[in-house]
Amino acid sequence: MKTDKIKKALTKKTTKRGIKNSDYLSTGSTLLNLACSGKTIGGFVKGKYYFFVGDSASGKTFLSLTCLAEASINKNFDDYRFIYDNGEDGALMDMEKFFGSDMAKRLEPPERAFAQSGHEAAVYSTTIEEFYYHIDDAIKSKKSFIYILDSMDSLSSEAEHSKFEETKKAHKTGKQTTGSYGDGKAKKNSSGIRQLLEPLRKSGSILIIINQTRDNLGFGFEKKIRSGGRALKFYACLEIWSSIKSKVIKTIKGKKRQLGINCLVQVKKNRLTGQERKVMMPIHHSHGIDDIGSCVDYLIEERHWQQKGKKINAVELELKSTREKIIKHIEKEGLEKDLRMIVGDVWQEIEIACAVKRKNRYE
Repeated sequence: MKTDKIKKALTKKTTKRGIKNSDYLSTGSTLLNLACSGKTIGGFVKGKYYFFVGDSASGKTFLSLTCLAEASINKNFDDYRFIYDNGEDGALMDMEKFFGSDMAKRLEPPERAFAQSGHEAAVYSTTIEEFYYHIDDAIKSKKSFIYILDSMDSLSSEAEHSKFEETKKAHKTGKQTTGSYGDGKAKKNSSGIRQLLEPLRKSGSILIIINQTRDNLGFGFEKKIRSGGRALKFYACLEIWSSIKSKVIKTIKGKKRQLGINCLVQVKKNRLTGQERKVMMPIHHSHGIDDIGSCVDYLIEERHWQQKGKKINAVELELKSTREKIIKHIEKEGLEKDLRMIVGDVWQEIEIACAVKRKNRYE
């Protein structure tokens, strides 16, 4: 590989964009980092809003929380608040086991209040209005933060509540009501997200909004759609969609057992590079994102590491062995950074080969 040429090209890009390495936050997946930013060190940058859409059980919550785990081991985020607005109340996994003790200790809800028992209780957003109130409070705290809303679908709205009460009252009195006004979220997002962009940029804070896909039962070519209005995509720095490509299966005691999923992640909108990319990563129920495994699979898929039967020729590691033994060797010898560098070089070599080689129109 023409490593020097690739590194020179990377340096030029970084200078033009004006994004420092210290501004990057890793997604926890080397391949997703590359798909988002073209860099192995991070996929998200400070001061932006990111939109994460996914099918049910496709790993969108896990991927979002992994960003907090990465921030907890990144000194550039030492003074950041980790705010998890868990409106769905669906993330019940062991936070310390999957994301580390530091992340678990720093994780906080948008608000705390005293319950009837006298104990302090977490308060999460239940309406779109409450979400914007909570994030406004975070901005006014004058401390940088990473805020995850999980999810937009879990939120109701004051308009929806008002319509419900009107309909309920009419039902009891035998009267008719006018048609539904909708939940009002699209309108709220149109103005709400726009007003957050400048405060996020000034504070270097990060907002991640999670949204659930829905089957498209109407007209159009898209099989999957989502709610919340156009503003969610329009103002996003990145729009990322996740789906289940297949299940990770292993035969144990003569029976096939599911160990996790192979998650297909698509970057559908990208203000960092302008490129739409797809990557695959295993997410194991007992481990989380298998970054090493996905990197090994990528090098095999791109034929950088040749495979014959079950044996893989990991040339840079001077090792010919099976996938699992190569992964264990990388972990044992602490070669994770070396692996990421190899993957980054291969990725950039492909990107350079795909670039249209024409004279610049403007100097």
